This record gives sequence, structure tokens and C-alpha cells, in this order.
Amino acid sequence: MTKADIVDVIASSTGLTKVETEAVVNGFMETVIDAMKRGEHIELRGFGTFKVVKRAQRVARNPKTNEEVIVPEQYVPVLKMSKDFKEAVNESVMEDEGE
Repeated sequence: MTKADIVDVIASSTGLTKVETEAVVNGFMETVIDAMKRGEHIELRGFGTFKVVKRAQRVARNPKTNEEVIVPEQYVPVLKMSKDFKEAVNESVMEDEGE
């Protein structure tokens, strides 16, 4: 599913135009990105938590040359799904497999 697909689904279920819906979706995405740039956590109950985690420097290996490469410390965005979200997906997939 793409962002355009999400806009279509939301627009048809809310009665908003696609242009209005796209503005809302873009605004949401920009807000999440800006908050994470500041190192803030975003909790959407029933969905998940966006946060920034620090990954320590590590040594990796180039599989082609077998040469060791140092991967520097970095900050990465993480989305941890809520328990309710995980359960809903699991139940849905289990129902689909049972048919």
C-alpha cells in the first residue's frame, strides 16, 4: 500500500477531498519527522511508539572481501507496534489462513 492508496482510503471514508486528505497525511508525516529530529518520542495509543535509538559503533565485515569495516555510532528511528496492533494483525492473518 502506498501513500496515495492511504489517501484514497481515508478520503473515501471521511468525505474529505483527496487534496485535503493528502495535506493531512503530509502534515502528520512532517510532524513525526520533525519531532524525531528533536529526539522526541511519539506515542499513538493502540498503534505504536515512534522513538529514536542510539546504535553503538560496531565492527562489520564486507562479505565480498572479508575485510573488517567500522560502522560508526548512529541514531536511527524505530517504530514499536502496540500490543493491540500486533494482536489485531495476528488474528486477521490467522483468519485468512483458516479459509
